[in-house]
Amino acid sequence: MHYADRLHRLAINQTEWSEDPTYAADEAWREPTLDARTLALVRLAALVAVGGEVPSYGSAADAAVDAGASAAEVVDVLIGVLPVIGTARVVAAAPRLAMALGYDTDALEQEHPARTGDPHEARLHHRT
Repeated sequence: MHYADRLHRLAINQTEWSEDPTYAADEAWREPTLDARTLALVRLAALVAVGGEVPSYGSAADAAVDAGASAAEVVDVLIGVLPVIGTARVVAAAPRLAMALGYDTDALEQEHPARTGDPHEARLHHRT
């Protein structure tokens, strides 16, 4: 099915499964044309955007990795959506995604403590 026809169905909210045999045979329109890896990364981005719950991150990250995405590409999703959804959502998602990828967020915090205050503070203290 042509992408414009698919877009039309979505625009008129014709997304439900239909009992009408005319439409039932044509449910293939829902099959994504994206490859599995890209689709998994897109779904992860959507999860981050809506503020998904912790268990969902595990499923989404597993799906992305199983489809061939690297951990770096999974993290790149956060960087990619940052300008669109904002820092607060990305910061909230980061520890959830870290856990989903098997990282201990407490250990990460000890290795790389968060900076606070003036961003130039570290350089100022380093000079003295």
